[in-house]
Amino acid sequence: MQKTLIAALLLVSLGASANIVQDAPLVSIASHDAFFNQLKALCGKAFAGNIAVDNPPAPGFEGALIMHVRKCTDQQLHIPFHVADDHSRTWIISKTGSGLTLKHDHRNADGSHDEQTMYGGQTLDAGWANVQSFPADQYSKELFSARGIPQSNTNIWQMFIYPEKFSYRLIREGREFRVDFDLTQPVALPPTPWGYAD
Repeated sequence: MQKTLIAALLLVSLGASANIVQDAPLVSIASHDAFFNQLKALCGKAFAGNIAVDNPPAPGFEGALIMHVRKCTDQQLHIPFHVADDHSRTWIISKTGSGLTLKHDHRNADGSHDEQTMYGGQTLDAGWANVQSFPADQYSKELFSARGIPQSNTNIWQMFIYPEKFSYRLIREGREFRVDFDLTQPVALPPTPWGYAD
């Protein structure tokens, strides 16, 4: 009698668990979570930056440099990078279940997509809580080749976050660019980036 009761309870238990419906989990590792969460903690704030390295010098980054951690969910961060009156750039960092991706959403002043947009890369390793690297992905390599700039195929974008400073860095053979942002002094929020709405 007792064995029959236990068997019946097991069947009920198994039947109940078979009826559970859940989304597949978005898995992540501790270093990626820590990096993502440090940036997410800045949500709603903007910070001024300056060019720390630009070798060889390239045009297009004259004027005030502002990063704005504008939109944050548990899976994605939108960080517009404003250069004076140019509101065309937004960095998008996403959790993918196999790491983090960085994409560069470039827009024209009317909000339409620039011909060179959504390039970026995916983390290939754990990185660190303060530093993540994003080597160019296949989409980006094909885009750069089609656009006549195959030297960008070896791009690696890096982001560093510390209590007082955030840095965005691009490196490849013969090129290094880095902007440092002061996290100790939030600034006034910049305009809505092109192609977005509040």
